[in-house]
Amino acid sequence: MAEELIYIYCIADNPLKPDEISGNETLKSLAYGGFYAIAKLVSPEEFSEENLKKNFADIAWIDVHAREHIRIISEVMKNSTVIPFKFGTIFNSTESLGMFVNDYSVSLAENFKTLKGKEEWSVKIYCDRSVLNVQIVEISEDVRNLEEEIQKSMPGKAFILKRKKVELIGKEVEKVMRICGQSCYDALATISESTRINNLLPKEVTGRTDDMMLNASFLVSSEKVNDLLTAVEKAIEKYKNTGLNIEATGPWPSFSFVNIKEK
Repeated sequence: MAEELIYIYCIADNPLKPDEISGNETLKSLAYGGFYAIAKLVSPEEFSEENLKKNFADIAWIDVHAREHIRIISEVMKNSTVIPFKFGTIFNSTESLGMFVNDYSVSLAENFKTLKGKEEWSVKIYCDRSVLNVQIVEISEDVRNLEEEIQKSMPGKAFILKRKKVELIGKEVEKVMRICGQSCYDALATISESTRINNLLPKEVTGRTDDMMLNASFLVSSEKVNDLLTAVEKAIEKYKNTGLNIEATGPWPSFSFVNIKEK
């Protein structure tokens, strides 16, 4: 039987406590100086480079194991500051893992300093364009003025202006989405230590019928998390009739704010 591999979840600044994570007796807390790699032994039959590539083509396999990956890291986060590793990160041995920790020790220490006492929160804003299209008459002065002109015009001119109105509504909807998204982001950024704008996800990924218009991550001091959530609630209330749907989730493993550099 081939020698087992090391599957790593994260590096923590504290070792695992006994029974800290129920149902995961196979987890190990491997000490390397002041760093603790939270890991487990896995079989090459499932996690060798070749077999891992095959499993990555299996959506059901990814779903189960990726969820477990995040769950384990989230549990460790309750008692430690952690540097999360991407799902499917494998080392051939404890020696190779130790070499990695040694090579990146300075950067790991810097990351712990950055992340300590902070939480990553995700904020996504979606837009139901059908709702905003209706509300845009109330929101946009330009659309209101054009509508008034249409009402006063003769049929021929009104027909042309109605076509112009359709085009104007499209532009104004985009404008409102941009302004509202930026306003929400700015309000949350002032509360945060650091921010990151992520790629917008298509409907095929979100499973929603409305369009994602903002996908951002915020690194927030634990003491200011309630301030962030209060700001989100205010934004939800402010835009509740415009078709904008705002969601905040967390705390998440701080993947967005980890930056490991070789010394």
